[in-house]
Amino acid sequence: MKLKELADIIGGEISGNPDVEITGAAGIKEAGGSDITFLAGKKYLNDLLSSKAAAVIIKDDIPGLSATRLLSGNPYFTFAKALETLYGKPPVPAGVSDGAFVCENVSFGNKVTIYPGAYISSGAVLGSRVMIYPGVYIGEGSTIGDDSLVYPNVTIREKVRIGRKVIIHAGAVIGADGFGYVFEKGAHYKIPQIGGVIIEDNVEIGANVTIDRATTGNTVIGAGTKIDNLVQIAHNARIGKNCIIVAQVGISGSVEMGNGVVLAGQAGVKDHVKIGNGVIISAQSGVTGDVPDGQIHSGMPAIPHKTWLRAQSIYAKLPEYIRRLQELEKKVK
Repeated sequence: MKLKELADIIGGEISGNPDVEITGAAGIKEAGGSDITFLAGKKYLNDLLSSKAAAVIIKDDIPGLSATRLLSGNPYFTFAKALETLYGKPPVPAGVSDGAFVCENVSFGNKVTIYPGAYISSGAVLGSRVMIYPGVYIGEGSTIGDDSLVYPNVTIREKVRIGRKVIIHAGAVIGADGFGYVFEKGAHYKIPQIGGVIIEDNVEIGANVTIDRATTGNTVIGAGTKIDNLVQIAHNARIGKNCIIVAQVGISGSVEMGNGVVLAGQAGVKDHVKIGNGVIISAQSGVTGDVPDGQIHSGMPAIPHKTWLRAQSIYAKLPEYIRRLQELEKKVK
């Protein structure tokens, strides 16, 4: 489509030729003569100047740039909408396959798709336009809201409630038993896990994520939260809205997280910890105590980020400090 047609859909103000033909989208270095690209920061300005892209989405106009510019307050977001417009294919409902096993008393909305090899237990409820891929197991009485997408080999156990527009990637397990045992007479006695899981609207759950059911009550994932691959969320955890949880994070039981929290890769959170709104925990940090709203913590155990930076600078100098201390000891002797 012409750039002016694309701009009508994704927004932005054109500076240059509005009739330039756009056939695809690509990165700055890979873009061809009919592609649109974007510039998120000045770091890649030199690459942009040598790019072959027909058009570029940028925040501020750049005089002398040969490519037509599409001005946007958030170039990355506008580029995402361009990708969606140029490459997005709306799902085509395929109905319930003869190769799927659907128990009695299952309720369906309109235009549901269930592929061969899926197993839908009794009492399950699937909303309109839900798509269930092969190998998915849905337990008794679980519900999935409208426009949700469940990729292959996902296990959704009983008493799980999934909201609207939820995406669950391959291999995820929602509602497995929480890790609960009590030690008695030399053995670990299993505590029955009778609770459930609630996944609110617009959540995305990565591949091989595990979210355990609550001992009693519910484990809750707030609306808009995005969970990367290989994350473990334990029983009775309560995750706020619009959080980002990056790969290999481990969240222990009964953790309470506020809204807009970011847990970077391989961070770990101790049980019963409370993390406030807008907190950022940096990669490989270990959170062992409560973190107030808006703070950035790093390290193991996690401490305020600025304090951690100072500690790290001292840590790097320890060999030199030890050498000087040894020299002083010799002089004292």
